[in-house]
Amino acid sequence: MTTIGIIGCGAVSQGLLKASESGVLTLPISGITSRTKEKAQKFLSTLKKPPEYYTREKLITKSDLIVEAAGGDVVPELARETFESGKDLMAISIGALVDYPDIIELAKKHGCKLYAPSGAIAGLDGIKSASIGRLDKVVMITRKPLMALEGSPYLVERGVSVLGFTEEKEIFHGTAREACRGFPANVNVSAAVSLAGIGPDKTQIRIIAVPGLERNCHDIEVEGEFGRLAIHIENIPTENPRTGKLTVMSIIRTLQGIIDPLQVGT
Repeated sequence: MTTIGIIGCGAVSQGLLKASESGVLTLPISGITSRTKEKAQKFLSTLKKPPEYYTREKLITKSDLIVEAAGGDVVPELARETFESGKDLMAISIGALVDYPDIIELAKKHGCKLYAPSGAIAGLDGIKSASIGRLDKVVMITRKPLMALEGSPYLVERGVSVLGFTEEKEIFHGTAREACRGFPANVNVSAAVSLAGIGPDKTQIRIIAVPGLERNCHDIEVEGEFGRLAIHIENIPTENPRTGKLTVMSIIRTLQGIIDPLQVGT
């Protein structure tokens, strides 16, 4: 059975570890590593049967599949180390694949699998299917609470704080590539949509900050020779306001799908 090594110990990683302990995630976890060893070990101590804490090098050696949940900045080097070891990689920080498309070629070169789960979004199977034909438009509008957007690089560079907003306001309108760079902790969904469809330079993203909003909301509109597809999602956040509960659920389901005899969906 495929063994999983987890990189990071934030909301996503903790969700996977809890799912493993409860039996929802049945693939064995070989271990975990993190940039914040003390924080990780503190969380591991709350589990009944915690996995081992390893260095990254040792974790890759002991695992069949590495799950990255540590941020896009670690993905390029992690991908190289993982694929050169002949292991597969699941990248949760999908935005990194937009900035570093050579990661995909590296996986192909070494004959390894690169998984990019749906995360906080729905409808990717329809977009992937439609992309076989002509796609004319892919637009995504994201509405998020103020705390989920505060401190994003795009806003910091412009000296903007959203915390004082008293009414909803559009704070970004551009391509998925620009959105991934400006809001790396928020819009991995835009990367997933763009990679499934017409690419990061043709996919249009709008981000709206909404005071008092309690859910991360996404509206996607796709048009092409197949017809029209409209998707609406309202995600309840985890303890981390930037990460929706559906993200963790999507990762668990993708991992379980590796061993499931029935594969449903595109």
